[in-house]
Amino acid sequence: MSNPQAAATSPRQTVRTVIASTLGTVVEYYDFTLYATATALVFNKIFFPSFDPLVGTLAAFSTFFIGYCARPLGGLIFGHFGDRLGRKRMLIITMLIMGLGTFAIGLVPSYETIGVWAPITLVVLRALQGIGIGGEYGGGMLMAIEHAKPGRQGLIGSLVHIGVPAGFLLPIAFLSALSTMPEAEFLAWGWRVPFIFSLILVALGLFIRFRIDESPAFVDAQREEQVASLPAAEVLKNHWGKVALGIGGKVAESGLFNIYAVFVISYAVTKLGLPKVMVLNAVLIGCLVECVTLPFFGWLSDKVGRAPIYVAGAAFQALLALFFFGLVDHGMTGITIAVTLGLAIGHGAMFGAQAAFYAGLFPTRIRYSGLSMIQQIGPILGGGLSPIIAAALLARGNGDPSQIAIYMFAIALFSGLCAFVLGRITSDRAKVAKPLRSLAAE
Repeated sequence: MSNPQAAATSPRQTVRTVIASTLGTVVEYYDFTLYATATALVFNKIFFPSFDPLVGTLAAFSTFFIGYCARPLGGLIFGHFGDRLGRKRMLIITMLIMGLGTFAIGLVPSYETIGVWAPITLVVLRALQGIGIGGEYGGGMLMAIEHAKPGRQGLIGSLVHIGVPAGFLLPIAFLSALSTMPEAEFLAWGWRVPFIFSLILVALGLFIRFRIDESPAFVDAQREEQVASLPAAEVLKNHWGKVALGIGGKVAESGLFNIYAVFVISYAVTKLGLPKVMVLNAVLIGCLVECVTLPFFGWLSDKVGRAPIYVAGAAFQALLALFFFGLVDHGMTGITIAVTLGLAIGHGAMFGAQAAFYAGLFPTRIRYSGLSMIQQIGPILGGGLSPIIAAALLARGNGDPSQIAIYMFAIALFSGLCAFVLGRITSDRAKVAKPLRSLAAE
């Protein structure tokens, strides 16, 4: 068992680790979001130009989905070695994979230049991105939470999660500025600039990650010879119910995020004919506000429990689904309100509580693997599929988004129910103030 009385991490090391993990998340989601945004704006024209615009969008979103399919592989590989060898080393490798993959995407020639090899190369690089982020999340989040003081894991986890909307801010702002270029120049080379720029972010992230200490919880487990030989097998044998419910709870969190921040861009530009800059700015505002609300919801989860906050966020998004496209159809003001409510309140509540909620489900010896399973399989069913499903439902409804609203409502309800049951079986409220290292002994 891990020793619940292990020496606490120094405040300076905790702050350094939170900064490193948050910036690492920014870098990873910069890469991932840049691809998502470029998918909605560019890739259907660059890599699938022979298709009808809507079919080309579907094809482009399919390559987006490939990255999600690769994430469980990354979670399995890096979760295994992260539970056996430590969190820190894995995080350095995942950042390299993700960053170099993104840089290479910016160099891929167009379909007109190399034909079918262009989309094939894109798919391969997208898969590498998925493997990198699949291993990144579990390790980065655990490095921060396992350094946190008792009763502050929710707040600390939510601070790291700020890296996700912040990671969205950078590429969206980048592409928003570049999209003011003449269309021909933007398609020819402008969209490539943010991808190539990612090398600078990777260098910054690596510099910071080399300066942090290994997780104290893992050090305890290693010293006491509590390292699992096959952590993934142990998770599935002893905690499969938690994994299944966690995956279900993740569907709406990741799925609706990509409706608000990815699909709405394609919808507003292609269906409503709005300028790209207007829509990107709306998403930008929503992400900025969520950077503020995330720590609030994380702090609140330390006070009242993870599951109640998570379920409330899902319930809010189910209600919002009934009005979302009605707001979006009212131009810039409506889109900004809809996206901000979705990101800052609905998603912010779920995401703010999620890190500590899910990390607390597993003991130290298998925590990286268990958390990675939930965090990488859940988004396949949620964020990976939601833009494809939404585009297909829009085509089926001849441009009417009402079927998308029903889909949004259904997955929010489903995830809220899964989180409610998960909170009940894990006695979430009773564990709020316990350090994660002490949970390993239960």
